[in-house]
Formats: sequence, C-alpha cells, structure tokens
Amino acid sequence: MIFPFYLSPHQRACVWKQKQRQVKIDSLPSSYFTRPSLAEQKIYTLSLSQLVSQCKSGLLSPSSIMLAYAKKTIRAHKATNCLAEVMFHEALKTPSIANWGPGLDSDGTSDVLLRERPLMGVPVSIKETIDIAGHDSTIGYSRNVGKPVKESSAIVRLLQDAGALIHVKTSVPTGLIAIETSSDVFGRTTNPYNPAHSSGASTGGGAALLASGGSKIEVGTDLAGSVRIPAHFCGVWSLKGSAGRFPTWGNRSPLMGLEALPSLVAPMANSLDDLTEFWKRVVEMKPWQYDHTCVPLPWRPVNLQEEGRRLKWGVIWEDGTIPPSPACRRALSTVISALKKQGHEVVDFKPPSIMEGLKIGYQLLFSDGGEQARAPLQRTESTSPPTQHVLNLLKLPKLIKSLLSLVLRSRTLSYIFGLGSQPDQLSAELYSILHTKTVMEERRLVEERDNYRAEWHQKLIEEGVDFILTVPHALPALENGGSERATLMSAGYTFIISLLDYPAGIIPVTTVSPSLDALPADFYSSPTFNQFNMIAKGAYLEYNAEKMKGLPLGVQIVGRRMEEEKVLAGMKVIEQALIDFGITFDAKLPDDLR
Repeated sequence: MIFPFYLSPHQRACVWKQKQRQVKIDSLPSSYFTRPSLAEQKIYTLSLSQLVSQCKSGLLSPSSIMLAYAKKTIRAHKATNCLAEVMFHEALKTPSIANWGPGLDSDGTSDVLLRERPLMGVPVSIKETIDIAGHDSTIGYSRNVGKPVKESSAIVRLLQDAGALIHVKTSVPTGLIAIETSSDVFGRTTNPYNPAHSSGASTGGGAALLASGGSKIEVGTDLAGSVRIPAHFCGVWSLKGSAGRFPTWGNRSPLMGLEALPSLVAPMANSLDDLTEFWKRVVEMKPWQYDHTCVPLPWRPVNLQEEGRRLKWGVIWEDGTIPPSPACRRALSTVISALKKQGHEVVDFKPPSIMEGLKIGYQLLFSDGGEQARAPLQRTESTSPPTQHVLNLLKLPKLIKSLLSLVLRSRTLSYIFGLGSQPDQLSAELYSILHTKTVMEERRLVEERDNYRAEWHQKLIEEGVDFILTVPHALPALENGGSERATLMSAGYTFIISLLDYPAGIIPVTTVSPSLDALPADFYSSPTFNQFNMIAKGAYLEYNAEKMKGLPLGVQIVGRRMEEEKVLAGMKVIEQALIDFGITFDAKLPDDLR
C-alpha cells in the first residue's frame, strides 16, 4: 500500500487501518451482502439459550448463524461505522467451532467438552481494546496500528472455549476517555436510531452494532460509564459488575496501573434474558481459571419475583453537577410509578455528598496530570474536544488555576470576566484540585475513597434499601460533537458508581417525546437555568427534545458489591413492572437496519 509522501506517520497509520478494514469487507463473498432470508430472519428472533440449544442439537450450524449475523453486521457498519476489525471466517476456525457436528449435546457424545460448550454458536463482538491474538488493540491511538498482540485476553479465551462466534472488534474513541466514539483511526461512530447523534463512549461501536442487530452480545469495558452510557444512548441492556467478578485480564486501557479506579470488562445484550444468561454462563465457566484477578465466586441464583417480597428502592434524582433533562427524568419517574403500582416501596435516597465523591474520583482519574492519556498521541493526532480541554487544564500552572478558581468563586469577578452573574463553586473547585499528584497525595486520595465507600455502606444499611435507581446520564444521546459542551463531567451518574465499585445495570425504558419532554419556552432565560453551574448550563444547551425524538432512554439500577445476580434479578422486577404498567421499550430503527 503506497501513501503520499506528505502524510504524517499518524495520517498514514489511520489511512492504512481504515483501508485494511474496508478490504476485508470488500473481499467477502457476495452472499454476505444480500438481504437476510426468511430462515435468517428466524435466527435473529432466537434468544441466546435457543441459539445454543439449536446449534448443539444440529438444527442450526455455526456457519449459518455466522452468515446471518455477518449480513446484519455489514449493514450496521455501513449505517454507523461501528467496526474496528472483521473476523467472520476466523470465528469459524476456532477449534470449538471447527469441531462442531450435529447432536453434540446428545447423551451418546463421549467428548464432555463438546457437550458443555455453553455459548455454542452465539455471535459475540469484542471491544477493540480487548486483546485477540493476531489483531491490534490500538485504544484508538494511531501509534498502536499494525502491532497485533500475541496472546488473547482471558475473556476471549474463555469465550472461544465456550463455543462463541467472536466475529468482530468494535470501534472506540481516541484514548477511551470520552462521551462520543470518534477517532482519526476509526472515524466517527453514530447512533443507529439517528445518525446525527452519538452512540456514546467508549464502548460506542459495540452499542451501535448491538442495537442494529449485528451481534448477540457485546463485550465492552467500563471505567466511568463506558458501557452504561452507550447502553442508555442506544437502547440496550448492560451490567457492569464489581472488580474481580468478570474476567478483565488482557484488556488494554490508556490508564494501565490505575488500581484505584480499574477499567472493568462488562457485557451488553439486546434483552435482559440474554444478558442474564451470558453472565451466568461465563461465571459457570469458572473465569478465575482463566484470569488470576477473578474472585472464585460461583453463580448464585436469585429470583426476587418467586420470593414475592416487596423491595425497597432508593432514588437519587441528581448528582450535584447536572440535573436530569426532562426526558431522562420522565424515564426514571416511569419506573418509579410502575414499581409503586406493584406495591414496592420507593423512597428518595440521600447519599453522602456525590460531589465530594466525584472530586475524589476525578483527582484519582487524572492523578498523573493526564500524562498517560497524552503520551501516546502522535504529531497531528488529538483526542476528543472535552478530553483535550481537561488535558489542557491539567497542564496549566497551579497559579493560573488558582486565579481562575478565585474568579469563578466571586460574583463580581465572574460578571467582569463574562462568566455570568452567579459564582460557580463547582467549577472553581475543579480548577483548584485538578493537578498532578505526588505519591503521598494519591495515597491520601485512596484513603478518602475508602472512607467514602464506608459512608455509603453505612447509609445503605441504615436505610435498608435493596437497590438504588438513577438516570445513567443527564441527557439522551448527544448530537455528534455535543460532548464539547456537555463535557466529561456529565458522566457523574455512572462515574460515582464506579468509584464505589457497585454492580450497576442499564435497562431501556422508553424514548424521547417532543410533546412530553420539551423544556419550557423561556427556560434559558429562567431563574432555574441562571442558577445552574457552568457545566450544567453547557450540557443543557445540548438538550433538544425535538431533535432527540425517538432516541432511547434508560435507567440505572445499582446494587451492593459482588451482588450481580441480585441486580439482574432487580432488573427483571423492573421489566415485569413496566410490562404490567403497559410500558414496553419500542424504539424504531431506520428501515435499512430492520
């Protein structure tokens, strides 16, 4: 492949990567580009359990499943630009798949392993940062292009042994720390429901593919909401567990070694049943035998519906940074109404200061002054605008940040410098605390984090709540480029849960309605808006119920550490309550993705 001499190494790497991806797609047989047959349409309707059962019994072959999902995948990529790597043929060569034969689960089969492949024939897409031998894990940085890894991650090896069809890697933003999935390496990934809007980040490629029907399961990663925000934006189900519950070894992050806030591997699915089955089957594969960081904790079935117990749900309405938009608040209110109708107790939950927790989290996240995220960038390469803003802020001398903080705290100085007539205490504090930490400062922050976790634990015990409910994000899916005004600080609703290391699931509830979710006509000149901090004002300038019409809206369900099974059961309670309340999630994909 010949490149013009005037291209920089960064530009050459990006051109090469995107051409490599397109060549793989263009080289596929013509059958991959035809419309799905009636038989393939039936394959799409099968649950994860049904796929496995029919594949193991011989009613379906892995190759027929792969062809069906490959067709959807190609259409999804054309619509959203969600792929990083294409591995359709490679998926079928995995030993557990290549040795497939009809009736492998019959009693007469002598090969126990063949009969025990719990994910046989299930199409699983993998986030680009998770290692698969022979493929790049670039993290969206051009300097990592063309450097295939030698060994697959723990989760990939487990899935291959389980018989899964690992058919693609999905796109990520540069350096992952973002609200939108866009990079020079892969381009911009858009929302399948509206290409003018974002799919979220950093597992945005996986969420777009999954919502488009190109995969049964997406295995992504989550540090501050990187699975949960895309799930909310794209209308799919997800569950981030506690550290050590799901295999994570072999996942690459721009912040390797950040033990205080680890990036965790987490799945997404197109239904709660599929998500639950996937979690269950992975844990039953004993992931601690693949990943030394996994806790050897077997699957513990929980069925809250069978127990018939009335549950206590605590609601957190605001994170202290950005109040939920009308659309997101309505989704949360809908869940509350459905639960109350079932007889459950729903109360407002007043946790320890979320803002104090977020300040601890932000300082830990950027304790290196942003150097790890900045160092891999090549000349002419950049991160997303909101990430770049934080990196630039971190590089400012402390004296300058102290002066900026002083201006923001003063009503008079804020007015003089055109920052509004109200002091902005939140922004002022962020300016004063975001700087490179010494080892001792970082250790003190870890101690503060642990004390903060202890306060939450005590509060949950005192209140006796079973679950916490929040919005996943203050806004529905942002317009492309909208994260510049919404900023990274809009991830507070998910980030605080990561700091606490609690399991958290996302369940889609409804969609944006211009008639129900519009802001008042005079909102931007109202006292309410005027009282917002700068971060909230910027975020609300991105909210437009008319433009966001039909976009998904989700709710976040939070449980206690290591209680993933209970959170999934709680999600099931919500799903049934919504059905009984007459609410079913019915977002409409464009015709070319149906």
